Amino acid sequence: MVASSTIDVSGLACIRGQRLLFRDLSFRVQAGQVLSLEGPNGAGKTSLLRLIAGFLSPAAGTIAVGETQDPEARGRLIGWLGHHDAAKPQLTPREVLAFFAGLYRVDGDIAAALGAVGLGAIADLPCQYLSAGQKKRLALARLQLLRRPVWLLDEPLSALDAQGRRHVAEILERHTASGGIAVAATHEPLGIACERLILGSAS
Repeated sequence: MVASSTIDVSGLACIRGQRLLFRDLSFRVQAGQVLSLEGPNGAGKTSLLRLIAGFLSPAAGTIAVGETQDPEARGRLIGWLGHHDAAKPQLTPREVLAFFAGLYRVDGDIAAALGAVGLGAIADLPCQYLSAGQKKRLALARLQLLRRPVWLLDEPLSALDAQGRRHVAEILERHTASGGIAVAATHEPLGIACERLILGSAS
C-alpha cells in the first residue's frame, strides 16, 4: 500500500436540503492516524465522509488527500465502508471478494482477508445466510483486500458483537501501522487510540 501523507480540510462548509450542517471546518489527519467523527444524529458526520470521498461537493472550502484536491483522483485513494454491505445473496464471501479484486485489479490473499475478520470457516456459505454482523465483517475484509491508503467508515461497529468490535480495532491498528489513514463516523468508542472531531448540529 502506498500511503497518502495527509487529509487536509480547510474552511469546509456543507449544506444539505437547504440546511447548514457545518461551516469553517478545518482539520488534518496524518498517515498512521485514526480520526473518530462524533456528534449527534444530523450533525453531518456521514456528509463529511461523503465530502472527503468526493460523493458530495462542499458549499465552501477545500479537501486534499495527499497532493490532490480533485474528487475523482481522491476517490482512487479511498476505501469506503458505508451502510450497504455489497454482499450479493447468491454469492459466497469468497466470491464477493474475488469479484472486487477483479473489479479493482488487485492481487490479494482472499483467504487471509476472510480469516482476519473471522469468516474463514464460512467462506463458501452463500451471503443470504450471513448475519448483519457477518456482512459487516465481509465489508471490512473487502477494505483490507483493496489496500486503499485512506479508509472512510460510517458506523463500523454497528451490528457487531464484542468479538467483531475487537476485529475492527485490530484491523484499524494494522492499517494505520502500515501508514494508512482511517476516518470513522461513530456513536461508540472505537476501542483504539485516535484523534477525535466532535460535530455539533447547526442552528
